[in-house]
Amino acid sequence: MSAKVAVIYYSSTGNVHQLAKAVVEGAEKAGAEVRLRRVPELAPDAAIDANPAWRAHVEATADVEVATLDDLSWADAYALGSPTRFGNISAQLKQFIDTTGGLWREGVMIDKPATGFTSAYNAHGGNEATTLALYNTFHHWGSIIVAPGYTDPVVYPAGGNPYGTSHAGGEAVSEATLAAARYQGERLATIAARLLAGK
Repeated sequence: MSAKVAVIYYSSTGNVHQLAKAVVEGAEKAGAEVRLRRVPELAPDAAIDANPAWRAHVEATADVEVATLDDLSWADAYALGSPTRFGNISAQLKQFIDTTGGLWREGVMIDKPATGFTSAYNAHGGNEATTLALYNTFHHWGSIIVAPGYTDPVVYPAGGNPYGTSHAGGEAVSEATLAAARYQGERLATIAARLLAGK
């Protein structure tokens, strides 16, 4: 039985968007039906326009559907991604998460596999802290955290982050990191399908 996976993310200049697309590719490789969704932008136009890369990314991804609570209800598994903001997730993704109270009360996310991915400008800019902060939400949802761990050699060339794929540095996302993100999506979809088959 194949799983339905929702990949929901926020990205300002495109790095997390690239990771999200790689997670989608990996989940689809495992046979999952996948929805790629971005959360709404909350920053004012003045802030976006002050950074040409940010404005370019906003315009380039305007066709990516905006995440809704229906995407969480529909999915059997979740992959959430965010850039790091002072070692935490972005306000944009947090705002979306903060609208899930009704679904939480209904138990919609209980026992559904979930994983996270992130990006920071600096190598030690808070990637692990951001992923672990995101996992706090999954604990409260009652979801089952599916981290990549060291379950495949592909994790090592991407920096060896066992918590979730992370891009470190102001340069373009490397192929090694994208490969790790694909693996993370494939692992999530595979484990979700196993859980569905056991029901």
